[in-house]
Amino acid sequence: MKLKLSLSILIYFLAMTAFAQEQSPSNDSETINSKDKLVVVWTSGDKEVAEKMVFMYTYNAQKYGWWKDITLLVWGPSAKLLSEDKDLQKYVQKMKKEGVNLLACKGCADQYKISDQLSEIGVTVRYTGKDLTEFIKERHVITF
Repeated sequence: MKLKLSLSILIYFLAMTAFAQEQSPSNDSETINSKDKLVVVWTSGDKEVAEKMVFMYTYNAQKYGWWKDITLLVWGPSAKLLSEDKDLQKYVQKMKKEGVNLLACKGCADQYKISDQLSEIGVTVRYTGKDLTEFIKERHVITF
């Protein structure tokens, strides 16, 4: 009787342990990537779009933890606008302090001859075609 009871307790314990492992959040990076990472692709050269949508959402999403990892990808006309506008530069630095990853397309920046300017304000400038492809495959991506 004692052996049957001990065996029953052991089986119950093992079953509950397996159930708990199935219910616990996974540490698998693919799960985190697809669920909790965001890339905001900013292409618009319109300052109002930057201030009233792109920057407002990106900053608040990072500040309030709506996503675990946020990257702002500056591409095309937005890069030129950012290089020229001091208000937007200050806002980008505020986002960086909050933890937003800042990335700009080097191909675009080189066309405008602004790669150095973007680097000086804390934006990582590199060729990003491959990055964008991986972002699309692995993360949530929104574009403005």
